[in-house]
This record gives sequence, structure tokens and C-alpha cells, in this order.
Amino acid sequence: MTEPTTRIEPGTTFTDDRGRLAQLHGIGVLRIGDRYVAWGEDKAAGGTFTAVACYSSPDLATWRYEGDALGLADGDLAPGRVVERPKVLRRPDGAFVMLLHIDSADYADARVGFAIADDPAGPYRYVGGERPLGNLSRDIGVYQEDGVGYLLSEDRDRGLHIYRLADDYLSVAELVATTLKDHGSHGYESPALVRHDGLYYLFGSDLTGWSTNDNKVATAESLNGPWSPWSDIAPPGSATFDSQVSTIVPVSTVAGERHVYVGDRWNRHDLERSAAVWLPVRIGGGEATLEWRESWTLAEL
Repeated sequence: MTEPTTRIEPGTTFTDDRGRLAQLHGIGVLRIGDRYVAWGEDKAAGGTFTAVACYSSPDLATWRYEGDALGLADGDLAPGRVVERPKVLRRPDGAFVMLLHIDSADYADARVGFAIADDPAGPYRYVGGERPLGNLSRDIGVYQEDGVGYLLSEDRDRGLHIYRLADDYLSVAELVATTLKDHGSHGYESPALVRHDGLYYLFGSDLTGWSTNDNKVATAESLNGPWSPWSDIAPPGSATFDSQVSTIVPVSTVAGERHVYVGDRWNRHDLERSAAVWLPVRIGGGEATLEWRESWTLAEL
């Protein structure tokens, strides 16, 4: 059996406790107790749905497979469907709600789906999907603050939306804000959002398909905005070290809160073996800066 790595090596694939390739594409991460729990797209079937896999880790470097949190079923979860970007929030009542990009193989459906479970590893019960307030919804992210859940959703017709979820997190209640690309007609996709020192940082990727680009960040003092102009998070022209943001993970250290950028390096011809780019991202003072390291650990943040 292949031994799991003990250091984080950006731009590589990595194995779990079984010695198998970890399927953590389009990842969502939550800190639960003394472990990080992560959910990712299992790309064994390529671009169409196989499962949402769940893993846990004490250090973001060694991963234990917890099972498939969501599997094939009729309807939205049938073979040949697109189920992407699994992101999980824990409701104030303790239930876990998974939000997903739900689509047809030609990406014409453009909906957000909802599933619920009592345990973070599932199994999750899929409860349905919708176009939030009638808008297109493809790449998604989530955010939570003071018990309130939010959906971040890319709508190429109108921009990148921030929605407040209903109290049960199983539907969208209202539109909070919409951001557009600077001097552009659309917003960014694959969004992620964190708050640090009283300022919100919204991350996104340009709409270039499987190809990577220079990912951006915008800031605001309120989720309603106004949002700042977008700026690069990595050296211009690096295509964000050849990756697309999937999530930003807050990490508590003795020096205070730090953050980890998690991105996908999509290989459209072999999606199952697409590499992951995990890097420290320095957030503060209205800026976010991604730092390249060949290998690192949480203790080095």
C-alpha cells in the first residue's frame, strides 16, 4: 500500500489511507472537532457523476477515506448527470447541508441542489434543486456567519451572486449582492468567501472553461457591498500557479487566523487524476497574496 504523504505538495495528486488516489476535486472543507472534513467530486466517470466522496484529516496532508457521502440515484443524481462543487454547511441545529452544482451533460440546467445528513460523512439525502430566484447557477461556494447560510453562485447572464439561504439552508431566500467583472458583462465563477479582520474577501476565477487563468479577489465591509475592484492573488500571468480556486480554508494557529488556498489543476483528458494546488494565502489589509511553496505543513503557516 502507498503511504500517505505527511507534507502538502502543491500541484500533485495525493493518496488516502487505503493507498488510493484521493477524489477531492471541486473540494469543500469544514473544521469539525479536531479534524478537517472534506467533500469532493469523484471523477472516476470523467465529467459526469459518480459520487461525492468524503475524507477527513488532522493536518490537510494525511487523509482518511470516510466513504461516499452522496451516490448515484434517479433524477438529478443519475448516471450521465453533472454534479459538482460539493460544499457543506452545518446548521445551528447540528444537521449538515450539502450544496451542489446540478446540471445536464450539456450544462443547460444550471441549478443548485441541496442534500442533508445527520453525520458529516453522510449518507446525504438529496432533497431537490432549483434555479435560485430564477437565475442560472453553475459553479458555487458557500459562506456562514452568525448561524446564517449564504450561497455564492455564478450566473454568466447577470454576474456572481451572493444569496442568503432560508433558515433550513435547503432553498434560497433572497439576493444579497451581485458582482461583475471589472469593465465586463459577467461575473467570476468558482467563488469562495472569507471574512478577516472585519473585511470580506470574495475570490473567483474567470470563465475560461477547463483552462486556468489569473484568479481575483474583491473586498467589502458588508456583504451587500460596495465591492472593491478585483485584483490578482498570484503573480500576473501565472494563471494562479496553473489552478482554479475551489475554497479558502481558515486555520487557527498560535499566531492567529491563517488561510489555505485550495485549487484544482484540471486535466480535462483525465479528470480523475487532476492535481490539487494547496498553498498558504496571506489575507489582510484588503489584499490576498498566494505564496508558492514546493512543500509545506500547517505548522509552517
